[in-house]
Amino acid sequence: MNVGDRGEPPPRDIGGSPDGARAAGDPRDGMHDIGSSPDGRRDVGGSPDGARAAAWVERAGAIIRLGRPHFLAGGLVLYALGAAVALAGRRVDVRAYVWGQAAITATQLMTHYANDYFDLEADRANPTPSPWSGGSRVLPNGALPPIAALAAALVLGACALGLDAFVALRVARDPAVFAVLALAAFAAWEYSAPPLRLHARGAGPPATALVVTVLTPLAAYLLQGGGAVATLLVAVVPAAFAQAAMILVIDFPDAAGDRAAGKGTLVVRLGGRAAARLAVAAVGAPYAALPVLVLAGLPARAAVAVLATLPVAAVVLRSLLRGDWGRRERWPALTWWTVAWFALLTGAELAAFASLTLAARS
Repeated sequence: MNVGDRGEPPPRDIGGSPDGARAAGDPRDGMHDIGSSPDGRRDVGGSPDGARAAAWVERAGAIIRLGRPHFLAGGLVLYALGAAVALAGRRVDVRAYVWGQAAITATQLMTHYANDYFDLEADRANPTPSPWSGGSRVLPNGALPPIAALAAALVLGACALGLDAFVALRVARDPAVFAVLALAAFAAWEYSAPPLRLHARGAGPPATALVVTVLTPLAAYLLQGGGAVATLLVAVVPAAFAQAAMILVIDFPDAAGDRAAGKGTLVVRLGGRAAARLAVAAVGAPYAALPVLVLAGLPARAAVAVLATLPVAAVVLRSLLRGDWGRRERWPALTWWTVAWFALLTGAELAAFASLTLAARS
């Protein structure tokens, strides 16, 4: 027997009458589910325009991640260190400082995008990426096509060279400034790009030490009217050793992928054990060199600032000496402590020279 034969009302059709239409006059007539289109399908993003906007936001976020902006801090600190060494009680030339920093930052960003493009095969083969190594992961994960990284690198490279010329010709009016900035841009591009591919040929640690801890502060030093270049070079020796050590340590997690892709970094060429011994020497070098650096003119306050970071260096040394460079589960801690040590050492030197400048002005 049908339900209706018992005199009972038919079941309520949720959302309307049996044919799907609501009763006439129903105030809900014509309303749709929130976030749905008129035909009842879920409209992701609320509308076609909203979906397109969301896609653009996602792409913009991927482009920003591709540039790894957190690594820009090193360029900011080392550039400021060069200016602080140069000032020696004088007031900063703000215009020269800002334009010089813009040129350095453009060069640094160019390097980040170029690295991800030219190192793509090694990054794809890398089974153990970290926040400090293995690239941004944007290209291996398919968030953007590789050509986007190359295009960004070329645009930023053109901007960097344009800024280099402007700073040298219109701000500093000194060809030496252009030589320093242009050399930094060239070495930064060739870090991963052909024909030199410095990192893949085992020259990554000295190349980054040259660009980041020598040429970057030297540009600021010249722009702020620094005197003898030797004064600046003495000041950046500890940071240069620390930079080289950091690159060596960061390359340990990448070694398997680099080897599979034929990328001959110094860790791949030397082997893990020999590379670890070299890293130990590089970590200890800033402290062993302090007596000589002080005799060469490094202010005692700067020497004390470097020495104050020795406890953190000891953590890195202990980790390397007990073989953490070869233990996958220990790589995150080893790389984190090494990056933290580099940041502390350069920051301590900057604080020391800045305090000397402020003291000289008072």
